[in-house]
Amino acid sequence: MTPGPAPVTDGDLDAALRRLLTASSRDDADAFRDGLDDAEAAFGAASDPRWAAWRHALGARRGLLDGDRDATGAEVAAARDALGACPPSASTALVLAYLAHVEATADHPDAAMLLAVDASLLTEQLSPPAEEPSRALSQAHLWLSLTLTALDLEELAVAQAERGHRVAAALADPADRWQLLQLRAQQNTELAQTLRRRGEAGRARELAGAALACADDARALDVEPDPGDLALLDVVQAWALACHDDLDDALGPLRSVHRRVHRAGSTWLRGYADLALSRLLSRLSQVHTGGGHGEEAADLLVDAAGAFAATADRRRYRQCLLELGQATAAMGRPAEALHWLDAYRADTGRAHARSRELWAEMFVRRSRLREVERQAAVLRRHALEDPLTGLGNRRSAERRLAGLRLGAEPLSLAVVDVDRFKEVNDDTSHSHGDEVLRRVATLLREHSRVGDEVYRWAGDEFLVVLPTASPAQAVAAAERLRAAVADADWADLALPEPITVSIGVATAPAAEDDTAPVGWRSLFDTADLHLFSAKRGGRNRVRAPGLVDGSTADGSTADGSTGDGGPAGDAAEGTPS
Repeated sequence: MTPGPAPVTDGDLDAALRRLLTASSRDDADAFRDGLDDAEAAFGAASDPRWAAWRHALGARRGLLDGDRDATGAEVAAARDALGACPPSASTALVLAYLAHVEATADHPDAAMLLAVDASLLTEQLSPPAEEPSRALSQAHLWLSLTLTALDLEELAVAQAERGHRVAAALADPADRWQLLQLRAQQNTELAQTLRRRGEAGRARELAGAALACADDARALDVEPDPGDLALLDVVQAWALACHDDLDDALGPLRSVHRRVHRAGSTWLRGYADLALSRLLSRLSQVHTGGGHGEEAADLLVDAAGAFAATADRRRYRQCLLELGQATAAMGRPAEALHWLDAYRADTGRAHARSRELWAEMFVRRSRLREVERQAAVLRRHALEDPLTGLGNRRSAERRLAGLRLGAEPLSLAVVDVDRFKEVNDDTSHSHGDEVLRRVATLLREHSRVGDEVYRWAGDEFLVVLPTASPAQAVAAAERLRAAVADADWADLALPEPITVSIGVATAPAAEDDTAPVGWRSLFDTADLHLFSAKRGGRNRVRAPGLVDGSTADGSTADGSTGDGGPAGDAAEGTPS
C-alpha cells in the first residue's frame, strides 16, 4: 500500500509564510508567485482560521501583482471575514498589518488606514510585558511601518520600526534583528530627506546619524543577508551619508552600489537606487554649480518613476513626479515642469484626500480604548480597595493571603480593632466615625514596618500582614501600632475619650520538612481569638500566644497589665466592643 503524503504541520506553514513575507518585503514578484503556488494548497487544507486568513491575504497580494484589482478586493474581504474567528494575538496583528500594506499598495488609503488602526491597537495590547516577544509581533510592527510609509506618515513609520526592533532584539534569531535594523536605517534616512526638504537641517542630520548607526549595527551581526537586502542597505547607508551632509563621501559608494544594483537588482531596487542617486546629484548641483549633475539627476528620476510605477509603489512614484517638476522648472523648462506637476497633483489628490482625516480618527479610537482601559482599572481598584481609607479591602486581603507560600518562612498576622467604636458613632456622628477610621488607617500604615501590608477587613477591624516576622518581632510591631494610635492627638474631634485599639497577633512558623504548613484562615482565627482576649482584658493592648500584652521576660508590661494565660478560657463572657 502506497503511503499518503505526510501531513502539513504548523511549522511547515510558518516556514512557507516566512518565505512569502520575505519575498513580499523585497518586492520579488517571481519568488512570491512561485512560493504561493507551492504553499496555497497547504494553507487551504489547514483547519485553523489563521491559515485561512493568510491564504486570502496572500491571494490579495497576488491579485495586486497580476493587476487584478477585483480579485484583490475579494481576497481582502475574505481575509477579514476569516480573522473574525481568530483570537487577538500577534499573528492576528501581523495579518492585519499585512492586509493594510496590500490596501496601501492598491492605492486604497482609507481601507489601509483603518486596517492599520486595528493592527496598531492590537500590537499595543500585546507589547511586552503584556505578552512575550515573538517574531509575529516584530513582523507586525515591520509591516505597519511599511504601510505608514506608503501613507506618507513617515514619523509614525519610524516609531513602528523602532518598536519592532525592540521586540526583535529579544528574539534568538539575529536575522530578525538584522531585518528590523535595516528597516530602521531606511525609515530614518527617508524621514531625514523629508525634514531637510522642509528646512529642518539639524534634525535631518540627527536622523541620518541614527540611520548610519543602525546600518553599522546590522553589519556587526553574525548574519549572511540576501544579496538584494545587502544592496538595499548599501544604498541606504550611502544615502544617509548624503543626508548627514557628507556629500562627497557619499557619491563614490552610491555610484558603486548603483552600478551593482542595475546589474543584478530587482526592478524596485533599481528604482530606489536611481532615486537616492538623483537626490544626491541634485544637492551636488546646488553646491557645485556647472557640474552637470542636474541633467543626470532628472534622467535618473524618470527611470525611477518608471520602476516604481511598474512595481505599484505609488508613493515613491508621486515623489518622482514632484521632484521632476521641480528639477525641470529649475533648469528653465516650464512646459515640461508643468507636465510633471499636473501628473503629480492628479495622482496625489486622488490618493490622499482623506488620509489625514482618517489618521485623526485613529487617534480618536486610541483615546476611546485608553478610556475603556482606564475605566477597567478603576473598576478593578474599586473591587479591591476600601473607598473610605484607601487601604486594600477584605477581598484584596484574602487574595493576598491565598497567594502566600505559608511554611516557606515565618508569617504573622495582626488583627486590629478600634475600641468602643460604636460609642463614637452613637455619641458624635457617623462622619466623626469615618474620620476616626481614616486616621487609624493612616497611623497603621505610617507606623508599620517596611514590607508590612495593612488592609481594612470589615467595619472598624483592620488586618496587618507581617511577612517573615517572628512571634517576638510581630508583637513588637503590633505594640508600636497600638502606641501610635493611643498617643495620637484626637482633641479636634471632640470625642468622649481618646481612641485606642486592641490587637491580636498570631504567627505561622516556617514548616519543618515533615509538618504541613498552617493555613491562613487558621492563622487568622488564632489572631482573632487573641484580639478577643485583648478586648476582654481591658482593651488598648496586644495579645499573642506566649507574649501577652507585649510582656517582657518577667511577665510585666508597659501599661502594667499581665497575661491571662491565653484566650481559650475567656470565650464565654461575650465580645466587648
